[in-house]
Amino acid sequence: MAVSGDVKLLSMWASPFAVRAMIALNIKSVEYELHEEILTSKSDLLLESNPVHKKLPVLIHAGKPVSESLVIVQYIDETWSSSGHPILPSDPYDRALARFWGAYVDDKCYASLREIIEAKEEQARKEAICKAEEGIKLLEKALMECSKGKAFFNGDRIGYTDIALGCLLAWMKVVEQRIGQKLLDEIKTPVLCEWAERFCDDPVVKPVMPDVDKLSEFAEILFPKPASLA
Repeated sequence: MAVSGDVKLLSMWASPFAVRAMIALNIKSVEYELHEEILTSKSDLLLESNPVHKKLPVLIHAGKPVSESLVIVQYIDETWSSSGHPILPSDPYDRALARFWGAYVDDKCYASLREIIEAKEEQARKEAICKAEEGIKLLEKALMECSKGKAFFNGDRIGYTDIALGCLLAWMKVVEQRIGQKLLDEIKTPVLCEWAERFCDDPVVKPVMPDVDKLSEFAEILFPKPASLA
């Protein structure tokens, strides 16, 4: 394991964004102390460490807090550059592409999943599903172009875009259960489906991905179905 030098991660088991940080730490073999937060009661440590957004995750390294999941992933990659494999590509253009698709995942893919699960009316849900499907098709194309025929967006090993998108896979399954249809479809997006299986089975990912059944129960409490969609 890499020398951690006092590393803490403020997390919450159901947070896909906390999963990003944990995967990056696993890639770099960094030992860390996990602080589980309660969704309804934010700790003083969280409020002090992220006073701007007051959100998870927060990485605290040697007493210094780093917030926002993709910023944390980049920080981990740069701080422990000699451990594990690089998370961001070394080529400037490939690195720019990785950051672009990472931002796309948050701005479009994650946003559409939230719209689906929070929809109050059938029409709003249908529109959100269409947006999600369009975004996933674009990511299928991006995977084929960025991977150059290899296993992951980053090539042979899990990288930045893989982490950005892969952290949503458990929640995507929950959404699929909720709407009764697949978003990742073996016919429409076969390359992305195969990638998802590889990603979830990877030893740096498997121990930190939340259980889908437990997540589904949590979603029913957090996002109860409105009567119009029951």
